[in-house]
Amino acid sequence: MRKNYWKAGLVTVLACAAVASMSLAQTTNSKPIIPPPGPMPSGVLDMYSGMPPAVDKTNLYSEIASSKLSPNTAGALERIYVPNRSENTVSVIDPSTLKVIDNFKVGVHPQHIVPSWDLKTLWVANNAEGRLDGSLTPIDPKTGKPGKSVPVDDPYNLYWSPDGQFAIVVAEAYKRLDFRDAKTMAMKFTLPAPKCAGINHADFSIDGKFALFTCEFNGSITKIDLVNRKVVDTIKLSAYFDRPDAQALIAAPGKKPRYIPDPANPTGADICATPGMPQDVRISPDGKIFYVADMMVDGVHVVDGESFKQIGFIPTGVGAHGLYPSRDGKSMYVANRGSNKIRGTPNGKGSVSVIDFATRKVTKTWPVPGGGSPDMGNVSADGKYLWLGGRYDNEVYRFNTDSGAVDKVKVGREPHGLTVWPQPGRFSFGHTGNLR
Repeated sequence: MRKNYWKAGLVTVLACAAVASMSLAQTTNSKPIIPPPGPMPSGVLDMYSGMPPAVDKTNLYSEIASSKLSPNTAGALERIYVPNRSENTVSVIDPSTLKVIDNFKVGVHPQHIVPSWDLKTLWVANNAEGRLDGSLTPIDPKTGKPGKSVPVDDPYNLYWSPDGQFAIVVAEAYKRLDFRDAKTMAMKFTLPAPKCAGINHADFSIDGKFALFTCEFNGSITKIDLVNRKVVDTIKLSAYFDRPDAQALIAAPGKKPRYIPDPANPTGADICATPGMPQDVRISPDGKIFYVADMMVDGVHVVDGESFKQIGFIPTGVGAHGLYPSRDGKSMYVANRGSNKIRGTPNGKGSVSVIDFATRKVTKTWPVPGGGSPDMGNVSADGKYLWLGGRYDNEVYRFNTDSGAVDKVKVGREPHGLTVWPQPGRFSFGHTGNLR
């Protein structure tokens, strides 16, 4: 999730900090400066038949088990790559020593480090928030060194088409997905998502025919048909998905405190009146359910992929953010960032919750000793550690996935979506390592 709402401009920047939605760049005649999209899609396009099929349809994570490193990762250095958003750098950690061994400049505002579909390159997504000079910086995993950056409009996040032929650049500020050539990053076509304010994180169906993208700034999620290249629908998410009365209270006009009394349960918990801000998305092992972390309502929404209906909500911890399956596909780690604020403070109530996929229940919660802000990351190849960026504490956390014990490593300012490399799997869907 980006730290500030989009307020890019070449001439005039809006100065109202209370603007409720993102403000695009403004010129002196008040016309927004928006980089042109690619051609609009038309007709059916096969982006899924080239995707390696699920080996075990009861556990689509079967191929990310610890023993299943791809030959394409041979020779890759064992490293943790950390994008420091406020420094425009990447810190490189040697996991065997817990020491930062390198630090190099990249583009402006690095947000996530993304494994390529073929697992041969790591891409740093530099979205240049508030500017028009976004870029993608390649890293060679065999040397740990960056290459020449490629200019790309607003790459807040990066995914890949199921068959690997397209890079899907999540241009969050422009409410669109730019499909580019996966090798050259040349623009091919654009898929607008006008009802998805703050489009940013995603996961893909078991067959690769559709994907769900979160809409951070209007509490929604959108379903993308990757065959017909169109938006299927956009729906609101709510911790009170099965409580129309509570939803009506939240939607009522007027300013409200964060919590309001629940008339249906006067002796129980109050209703959280703060609109949701969905973050990461992850599919269930059987491919039927999508889990969606929400940093404002402190938990995970449960959405049926086919019907595209919300069917559940799982409370986790303050500021639920990143979602990562265990190497055996039995559990999911939820990074709770410790704050409901976009601009959080250090030493928050950060933690990790462990959800059992079979029961959809939280089985463990591991707090960060002394407080912290665990954000985005991934699991080590052997499954023994969960690595997460500490967004507001300028550090990285290594959680022991057996005991929950936490080690800390100091890095640059505002570390965001780190990646662990190498990771097991046959191909990458993107983000910090959505491998299958």
